Amino acid sequence: MPRLRQFLSAATVLLALVALAVPSGFAADEDQGASFLTPFPEGDVYQLTVVGDSFASGLLTGLLEALGSDARLNIQKKPRPVEGVMSGDFEAKMRELDEAAAREPMNIGIVMVGEDDRVPLKGTTSKKLVAIGSAEWKAEYTRRIDRLMKAVKHKSVSVYWVSLPNLARNDANEQAQIMNEIIRERAYLNGFKYIDAFTGFADETGAYSAYGPDLAGKIRVLRDGDGVHFTEAGNRKLAHFVEKELRRDLTQAKGERSVPLMGSDADQAKINPEKAAAAATLAVANAGAPATANGAAPATPGVKIIRAEGPPGAPPSADPSGDQKADSGKVTFKVPGTGGRDETAIVEILRPAIPASVVALMARREASGQGGDLLVDQIPGGLTLMNSITPAGNKNRGKLAPSQAPYFRLLVKGERLNPKPGRADDTSWPVKGDAASESPDKTVAGPQPRG
Repeated sequence: MPRLRQFLSAATVLLALVALAVPSGFAADEDQGASFLTPFPEGDVYQLTVVGDSFASGLLTGLLEALGSDARLNIQKKPRPVEGVMSGDFEAKMRELDEAAAREPMNIGIVMVGEDDRVPLKGTTSKKLVAIGSAEWKAEYTRRIDRLMKAVKHKSVSVYWVSLPNLARNDANEQAQIMNEIIRERAYLNGFKYIDAFTGFADETGAYSAYGPDLAGKIRVLRDGDGVHFTEAGNRKLAHFVEKELRRDLTQAKGERSVPLMGSDADQAKINPEKAAAAATLAVANAGAPATANGAAPATPGVKIIRAEGPPGAPPSADPSGDQKADSGKVTFKVPGTGGRDETAIVEILRPAIPASVVALMARREASGQGGDLLVDQIPGGLTLMNSITPAGNKNRGKLAPSQAPYFRLLVKGERLNPKPGRADDTSWPVKGDAASESPDKTVAGPQPRG
């Protein structure tokens, strides 16, 4: 028993240490099934801002070329500057970034830093400089990266963090890889998306090369002569890595916007807040009035329902034979009269009897798969309209695949459809209806040879 208590005590301490080590923005705390981007940005337009140093400035030019015409995005033409993460005035720059984040709206943040971060650090215990890549340098760089990520992720902004590229000098390239390892870890723990730009510009052997294929596959100069920055073609290729990830998330967010028109009240209130507010106002105005047969408040001013018999929302009663019995109901209204007095009006809702054969026929139609084609279209207000139609005169049981439709086989695949017998395009021989084809064993009357 004492060993069991010691084991449980040690396990409790270990769990407590793990809980303290995991930051509050850990990615596992977020809903993994939800879209990385919010499905309903303000005004149905995502505000996109690029944050960083000269790397970010070049990345912004490539993003404007790639996504500048996308109506879903409003890309800020100037980046938010953050230069020198390891500089002495880092905290002052973070305060400026906090103020800019609170002042300017942002839904999507794209960050790329590291141009001037490969510098030694002044030690805390001595005046000697701490070497790049040492344990003390890594700890301070991690702390500053966390501070920068906290400043960027303001009001649940979706952030894409682009890594440092490979560099021409071997020592600088090794330092960039050390920084990328720290950025990758902190991006995951803070719920960011890490975009690897290091391997995207390496050659076949994984080494640095100033040349490489552009988006069209043509070999171009992608890096500047300093071995650090990018050319115009390089910035466009760099933006492609972000564009590919961003477009995928935009598509997923659009899928979450497709709420069926018969969705719940919560879904309808989400996609149409004006209608939900009007319904709430109407409910307050009709407070105290009896509800209708389906539980909703009366929508006509001055008309009150005082009695409802045979609720229309309930299914008709059925007997063991399968026939749906007639189930009529009455609704009594109280409406204002001409003399100022309330008058009573009775409306009868008829529900005729339905034979069992008709019920069985409808059940077979549902089971046959003739549900029609689903049409989806976007309408103003950020809504997605969905409906199902069935072509008239469709005698086929079930629905043909699109590749088997006659127009697809004829106009797309170029197939020759089998003609109907006797039609103008029927070239079969002998022709049906010909005497020779109908009586092959009989001699057809005609001129006989002399002999």
